[in-house]
Amino acid sequence: MNHHLLEQAKQLGLLEEEYHKICEILNREPNFTELSIYSVMWSEHCSYKNSIVWLKKLPKEGSKMLAEAGEENAGLVDIGDGLACCFKIESHNHPSAIEPYQGAATGVGGINRDIFSMGARPIAQLNSLRFGNIHTDRTKWLVKGVVKGIGDYGNAFGIPTVGGEVYFDDCYEQNILVNAMSVGIVEVGKSISAGAGSPGNPVFIFGSATGKDGIHGAAFASKDMSEDSINDLPSVQVGDPFWEKLILEASMDLIAADVVVGMQDMGAAGITCSTSEMSAKTDVGMDIHLDKVPMRQSDMKGWELLLSESQERMLVIVEKGKESIAKDIFKKWDLTFAHIGEVTDTKHVRYFMNGLLEADIPAESLVLGGGAPVYNRTWKEPEYLKEIEAFDIHKINDISLTEARDFALQIAALPNIASKRWVYQQYDSMVGTVNQSTNLPSDASVVKIKGTNKSLALTVDCNSRYVHADPNKGTQIAVAEAARNIRCSGGVPTAITNCLNFGNPYSEDVYFQFKSAIEGMGIACRAFDTPVTGGNVSFYNQNTNGQAVYPTPTIGMVGIIEHPAQVMSLNFKASGDAIILLGSPKNDIGSSQYTAKLRHIALSNCPDFDINEELQLHHLLEALSQKQIVQSVHDISEGGFFIACLESAMAGNLGFDVCTPRELRLDAALFGENQSRVIVSVPAQFSAELMALAEEFKVPALHVGTVTDNEIEVNGMHWGTLDTFKQPYDNSIGDILNA
Repeated sequence: MNHHLLEQAKQLGLLEEEYHKICEILNREPNFTELSIYSVMWSEHCSYKNSIVWLKKLPKEGSKMLAEAGEENAGLVDIGDGLACCFKIESHNHPSAIEPYQGAATGVGGINRDIFSMGARPIAQLNSLRFGNIHTDRTKWLVKGVVKGIGDYGNAFGIPTVGGEVYFDDCYEQNILVNAMSVGIVEVGKSISAGAGSPGNPVFIFGSATGKDGIHGAAFASKDMSEDSINDLPSVQVGDPFWEKLILEASMDLIAADVVVGMQDMGAAGITCSTSEMSAKTDVGMDIHLDKVPMRQSDMKGWELLLSESQERMLVIVEKGKESIAKDIFKKWDLTFAHIGEVTDTKHVRYFMNGLLEADIPAESLVLGGGAPVYNRTWKEPEYLKEIEAFDIHKINDISLTEARDFALQIAALPNIASKRWVYQQYDSMVGTVNQSTNLPSDASVVKIKGTNKSLALTVDCNSRYVHADPNKGTQIAVAEAARNIRCSGGVPTAITNCLNFGNPYSEDVYFQFKSAIEGMGIACRAFDTPVTGGNVSFYNQNTNGQAVYPTPTIGMVGIIEHPAQVMSLNFKASGDAIILLGSPKNDIGSSQYTAKLRHIALSNCPDFDINEELQLHHLLEALSQKQIVQSVHDISEGGFFIACLESAMAGNLGFDVCTPRELRLDAALFGENQSRVIVSVPAQFSAELMALAEEFKVPALHVGTVTDNEIEVNGMHWGTLDTFKQPYDNSIGDILNA
């Protein structure tokens, strides 16, 4: 055995047992290039070796599914009218933590390429962002860089950013999370596969030239952050949205010209990943001549070309005999391109440099579900969960009505509650004319589909504090809240994509969180009939002291709204309308922003949640969308009942006068975050009909107040005007970031 090669393998992140498995697969010892290839393709980021056993347990089948999870670059669901929705969410966490602008920008670019590589034209983007303490200089720098990166790339590329979420918690101080989601539309039957087709087909690379940026990016994403991570800066890719726009249009033209056999974005692991995955998908091989790849630097070595993650590059398999058509399209869009190889019948990917064979590997041995290793990790319940179980609400003093007003003002200004206007004003939600966002204030983003009556309802959701408190139930809530947001907007939840952000999988505590979250996701997705179309796993999200971030299984969900009349918005519409609370209020302040941020209790129970109650509420919301008797619908989430009322009031520039149930603690009634609740406003003449409908669907309904012109009253006490709360809500994040 070559001990030098074994040491190299370990330095590249491979385990000794994995090195021996490589020798067994090749029936010889690998060379350095082959070791480098295996190191990225068998990294967690590419192979899911520590997660696949659990991912396989998620529900992947549904009546509207057109591509199962893992089959293609992104999920594909039938939305009717001969159209399909293509969507996916992915992480770009570690690059964004050390170079926030390019890290976030290239995350946006990569996820969009996943969509249009399938032949779908992107129509909307969303994102889920997690940062540390908003008051630290580092966090301010990260927020400004990430937001500018997302805004600059998306705005220049011409795809609107229509929604998302931003959270601040100390656990993300060093390891932020940047999860990007893209959604596209394609005609059913006209999507493109990521297969290579038959032997003899030519292989083309097109887009930007290949450079040394992003080498070992996949490996960088598959290890813990450390104080030396800044030295991994060359692993961060550099993006160019104008190149991306040209690649999009060229891809659409290639597909329209019927020359494409298969196409894949060059994301993680670059040429290596795209060539091996496309080969394995159709049980063929490829011969690739790396010296033909357009290069930014003249001295690039074979392994560097294979592992580079330079952005804005696509691999396309062209139907043999149609090369000249493809070349004309590349020239039309002024793109760099090259014919770099052919599909073979060898089932091996072979990489040549100046005529010399540099690597020869069975394609299947590199890919997920093929020869890549699969591990069953052990887990144990974390000790902190015992402290959560010991939390007792009765040991926490309730508050007076006067104290409640002071707390309400503070909660409205909390970074996790306050308006994210400073963020979203940097995104263009209306850029592009193919499909337009309604820009209505609704719980989910509503995007019209041109040429039809349909709209898509889109959302990303996860309260990671809930998941930390109870990984199973907290993840059920993440799926439920996404589905509830879509229902509150008039849509029918259809399917999900997920971005699973966790700590080091070799930690038994972390692995308990992961497997419990997957179990909870499966329960909820089956209940709401929202199969999992795919996504990604991001492990190794830890601070330099080894403390993992909160488990954050971000849920991206797509729903369908059949007709514009069914769209429901969250803004109060008219003074005098009745405010009705749907769902059961509980004496529960667990894991609320009130408890964590204002009462300074770090560990408390996950909020009360019953999936059957949630389902009953969804059935009622569907009926309300059909009957069109309510003026506004808004789910109760972070901040509780009071913040839900305040957000509906601010969106409608109106006030409210409400009373809380006397049997409840005041803090729980106003600021508790127990689930499966919404507030609706309804004209007085429809109140009785609404109450009868709620009874029919077995959903508790309580008349809690009235929409007013401007004043805010709670339990008979005047709390001020709308502006009293609007000022801190609207301005606190901008004031802190600009201080």
